[in-house]
Amino acid sequence: MKKRLPFSLRTRMAIGLSGLVVAMVLLAERSEGELVILDIPPGATSQRVASVLEANDVVRNARLFHAYVRIRGADRGLKAGTYQMRTGSSMRQALRQLSRGEVETVAVTIPEGLALWQLAPILAGVTGTSEEAVADALRDPSLRERFAVPGPTIEGYLFPDTYRFARGVPLDAVIEAMVARYRVVWTDQRRAALDASSMSETEIVTLASIIQTEARRVSEMPRISGVYHNRIRDGWLLQADPTVIYALGGYRERLLYAAIDSVADSPYNTYTQRGLPPGPIASPGEQAIDAALQPEHHDYWYFVARPDGYHVFTQTLADHNRAKEEQRLARQGA
Repeated sequence: MKKRLPFSLRTRMAIGLSGLVVAMVLLAERSEGELVILDIPPGATSQRVASVLEANDVVRNARLFHAYVRIRGADRGLKAGTYQMRTGSSMRQALRQLSRGEVETVAVTIPEGLALWQLAPILAGVTGTSEEAVADALRDPSLRERFAVPGPTIEGYLFPDTYRFARGVPLDAVIEAMVARYRVVWTDQRRAALDASSMSETEIVTLASIIQTEARRVSEMPRISGVYHNRIRDGWLLQADPTVIYALGGYRERLLYAAIDSVADSPYNTYTQRGLPPGPIASPGEQAIDAALQPEHHDYWYFVARPDGYHVFTQTLADHNRAKEEQRLARQGA
């Protein structure tokens, strides 16, 4: 019969072995070298993680790293993800990075004025999901309730900014971060301006999205807002080209009357439907939201774009038609 060692002796041997491993870890530490990018797959065991580190020369000995992780009781705390690590790292440093989930992040810039279909390829790049799958997910009407946005869809509430995400981040985490950034925009001052207006938050964001897509120059946003406020106040059609383009489902080089007529029944066609559309048509930035909240007060009812990105504002239809012809000739001569 095999003799068992006394408990105290076994304990001392285990402690001695642990001390030996820790000592070997300290002796195995090397000066850090080149940066490497490596992936730790979800559900990977500590043995698998150790093998990945050894294969990338982050640690010298996979078995020793695995033993070190187990002695530290961290074998179930290693986090999956894409990491940027250095060759020749100490086991202590490698374990700290993996336990904390210090994964590599990438900067993702979302410009102002993008609609969901334009956001899809950007978000697909960071989530690692196909563009079609992201587009379908963003169109899901349940997102409105899941992320508690005031509009009919998530459109307009994915705030344009520069974010940092880990590669392969879930789409829901991206949406949550962007909606959270949108909420930060609504400071007490902006909430007070909203309360002083006769419009709801959804209406302001919807108007801001139209202003954002119309204006090439931030300095003109309050004046463009004033035109739309005048039209809304007096019950005029807004006749905003970007809303028709949204109804058509994509950009058009020229917006012809036939195209406008083809979506005549769409609630987003402001050439045929009075008032604001039911929701935003893009994600507006802070300047556009401020312009919607605080329009310039004037007597302009029309505007037409100039080749340099500015607009000509007019008070009468006759002046507007003359301005359109002048700008058409100017574009031809440019």
